[in-house]
Order: sequence, then C-alpha cells, then structure tokens
Amino acid sequence: MSIARRTLLATACALLAAGSAQAQSASPGGAWPTKPIRLVVGFPGGSTPDIAARVLAEPLARALGQPVVVDNKPGASGNIAADTVAKATDDHTLGIVINGNLTSSKMLYAKLPYDPAKDFSYLSLIATAPLVLVASNDIPTGKDFLAAAHASGTKWNYGSVGVGSVGHLGMELLKNRIPGMDATHVPYAGNPQVVTAMIGGQVQLALVPPAIAIPQVKAGKLKAIGLTSGRSTLAPEYAPLADLGVRDFNLEVWTALLGPASLSPAAKARITQEIATIMKNPEVRQQLFDKGWQPVGTSPEGMRLRVQDEAAIMSRIIQARGIKLQ
Repeated sequence: MSIARRTLLATACALLAAGSAQAQSASPGGAWPTKPIRLVVGFPGGSTPDIAARVLAEPLARALGQPVVVDNKPGASGNIAADTVAKATDDHTLGIVINGNLTSSKMLYAKLPYDPAKDFSYLSLIATAPLVLVASNDIPTGKDFLAAAHASGTKWNYGSVGVGSVGHLGMELLKNRIPGMDATHVPYAGNPQVVTAMIGGQVQLALVPPAIAIPQVKAGKLKAIGLTSGRSTLAPEYAPLADLGVRDFNLEVWTALLGPASLSPAAKARITQEIATIMKNPEVRQQLFDKGWQPVGTSPEGMRLRVQDEAAIMSRIIQARGIKLQ
C-alpha cells in the first residue's frame, strides 16, 4: 500500500473515531438512546393525553430502536407527572403534557414544584382540538344565543372538569367577551358528569371536546353554540363563535412532548428529528384524528412561542378573577 493511500486511510479512521467520540460524549450513556424511553403521562389510561401518548409510542419506538413505555402518573391535573419529568436525570424520560401544565399552573398553584419556563426542554406540540360551547336545550342558538347571553346576568351556571381547567378558564374568558353574561362556575369530576348535569338542568353551558359534544348534540340531548377556534375538520358542521359575533376569542386544548431541562443535546436533536417525521406519517395522523385530535407537530421554538402566548392570556384572566388553587 502506498504512503499516500495509508495516509488517506489513517485520516479517514481518525475522522470516524472523532465523530464516534463526539457522539459518545453528547449523551451520558453513549450514542442516544441506550435504553428504553419512559413516556410519562399525567392522566389515567384512556384519557385524551394518554391516547396521544400511545399513538406516538409505537412509531417512536421503531424510529429510536428502543421500547417506549407509557407510564401513567395521574394527579393534580397532570402536574405530578410534569414534575417527574422536570426532575428526571436519566436522559431517557420524556412527558406528554396538556395546556395547563405549562400555561396556567404556575399562576394557579402557590407551591408548584417546577418552573414551566426553566425546567423543561420543549420538543414539539403534538395535537390540538377546539372546544365546543354546548348548551342545554332551553338555551337558544345562533344570533339569539348572544342576545340571551347578554341578558342572562347570573341566571346561568356552567360546568367544567375543575377549577383551573381549560373549560373553566375558557368560560371566564368568554364571559369577558360577552357583556352581561356572568354565569356561575360549577366544577365536576369529569366531562361525563358535566354532560349529565347539563341534561338534568343543573348547568346551562360548558366547553367540552368535540368527541364529547357531537354525540350528545346528534342525540338531541344538548345544543351546539359554536367552536372556540376557527373552523375545524374535527367538527366541520359547527361554526366558530366568531361567526356569531364573539370577537378576539380563540381557544384550543392541546398535548405536547417535552423532556427535562437536563436532556442531552443528542437526545433533543434525535427526538425532534424523529417526531417531525412521525407527525407527517398519514397513519399516525389518521389515528390521532380518529381519537379527536388535529395532528400538528412543531419545532421546539414553535412550541415555546405557543406556550408564551397562551400563558400571557391565561395569566390575565386568572389575575382578573382572583382564581387560586392550593
């Protein structure tokens, strides 16, 4: 072998070794991932965040070459799971969270154990969905709803799945957009209980996901007033509230993927790359859609901007209404 050829071969080997060393140093255990991924979800099995996590788990496992294990840690509206992710140091723990964990919990809880702005690596928004403003059958719809709402004062009640939930804060925002409407909040354990209370006449209004609203409306048990966002393929038969004259009101529920702030650069780069590909997969998108989600997928920066914008809106309504949790 000629000297030139040996020199070229030695240089190539050195470059490969340097690249391998760089990859090894980027993650504590070597080239990432080195073991199964733990995907923490702050809600029980069968919940909408859990469904999103399980749709992602299989394609993410195939892409990463490691199992992705969904770990349900319900409690405190998802904050227990979010705190678990924030404090993880194994470089293989990720989490699926909802709006409130990043946009409103810090204002609602005096002793929130994590800082949404500092303790996480934002990775991607996964999916969104509008809410449907539904009403009991004695409430008018269309333009007549606004007239009745303006004159309702404190006569109406509205239900939600709890203090500080998107359904609660969203209705408080809506009250700001409809002068004269001062409906009283009645919290329940879940959306099925909210629907039962509406049918029974205990509450007149609620903001619920399309998957909850549509069957009840089609069965004639509730009325749909409008969507909290623009038109949506999840509920194409319903108009946005903006079409009725409710201005400057846009609200969605969403799920997002994140890791702890300590997540290695190698892990962040690999996950964001793979999630971007997965979220373009027609089968994954259809699965999410069938479960009541509009697939999205964003860059980490896109997710951060969404969180910042929504946190500012929620902060204003929480402060204005004096809403607090222990």
